Amino acid sequence: MTTKLRVRQQILVYGASGHAKVVIDIVEHADVHQIAFLVDDDPQIKGTRFFDYPVLGGMSDLDAWLLDNRSPDAIVAIGNNATRSRIAASLRQKGLTLASAVHPAACIGRSVAIGSGTVVMSGCAINSDTTIGDDTIINTGSTVDHDCMVGDGVHIAPGCHLCGDVTVGARSFVGAGSTVIPGVRIGADVVIGAGSTVLHDVADGARLAGSPARPLESVR
Repeated sequence: MTTKLRVRQQILVYGASGHAKVVIDIVEHADVHQIAFLVDDDPQIKGTRFFDYPVLGGMSDLDAWLLDNRSPDAIVAIGNNATRSRIAASLRQKGLTLASAVHPAACIGRSVAIGSGTVVMSGCAINSDTTIGDDTIINTGSTVDHDCMVGDGVHIAPGCHLCGDVTVGARSFVGAGSTVIPGVRIGADVVIGAGSTVLHDVADGARLAGSPARPLESVR
């Protein structure tokens, strides 16, 4: 009997910093893609190696490379929500496919939808009928319960707990160890400080911290 070898799709990782180390680890463990190279806009690391992978250079170097090569899949390994969303949009405009990466040690429930360019890290649990948008980070050990809606470009930091039927708007950041009670609606571009407990809906652009979470102006 002939054994057919599985060919993994090539992928580039955009970013070469601490967050990229974790993303590379997920890609390697998931074993769906083969990392071709990294892209990073820091000129000092062009031509070096990062986690044993070559750093091609920045966006202009990628543009030149794409002129003569077939486009690989891509994933953006940058923690800042606005920067990650901007670079992901640029890569899509160039015709690259943004891949998601889910660590094998994450638990994904029934009817969960995970958008392109999204990373789900080790120890996470995402429960049934939840939707995770594009270019989002569900960081180490976080839980997202049933019927949640997490938007594009969001970062749910390590150890967070979103209870059932929570909504998180685009590009919002939920700090490490925070809890959001059932049914709460968090707007877009919100920042919630580490260790917060969110008991009420949060308007777009708000900055909160504390347990219970309050606007930062009132915490000072």
